[in-house]
Amino acid sequence: MQVTTFIGDPSIYTARSFFVRGTWNAIADVNTLIDTGRDDGIVEFINNLNTGLGKKKLELVILTHEHFDHTNSLKTLKPAFNPHVIGLAKGQYVDEIPKDGMKVKIGDCQAEILFTPGHSNDSISIYVPENGTLFSGDTLLNIKSPGGTYTKEYVETLKRISSLKLNIIYSSHDEPIVNDIDKMLQFSMKNVMASQIIN
Repeated sequence: MQVTTFIGDPSIYTARSFFVRGTWNAIADVNTLIDTGRDDGIVEFINNLNTGLGKKKLELVILTHEHFDHTNSLKTLKPAFNPHVIGLAKGQYVDEIPKDGMKVKIGDCQAEILFTPGHSNDSISIYVPENGTLFSGDTLLNIKSPGGTYTKEYVETLKRISSLKLNIIYSSHDEPIVNDIDKMLQFSMKNVMASQIIN
């Protein structure tokens, strides 16, 4: 699995987008974009990638949630590449609504869609068990101190993610997390449980 990050124009408030390809760009691999961001330069970015001979440049888009900084360029990408789109708000450009635990191929790996509410009610993460990769969207995972207020749903989300075997976390607005992931998640849970929990 190859992951290439599109950060976009720094003058535009946008989420990072993650383009997932198979290691060898084989015909059976599924060229996948996780979140579209809102910089339409992503079309040129994808066109300039080596995505495999005889393959669609972009076959699948997965939206981690419906906030504009994650979805706005879908209106440009859908006409340009006609990918299958998975997102929680089915509409003009979305083809399929995900289910918790749904299996989907991204690149050359089988991934699982996890409902991870907390940042928003419609937040999902994409987990690749075979290499310990998590695309977490805007789900907060690095809680550095106690205080503040968290929902019970978010506590369950943090517990769920803490139970996964993780080697790398791709977050929508930060650099990938690769070091001491278990330790970070345990520390976050400790801080959350020392904070106010509401329904």
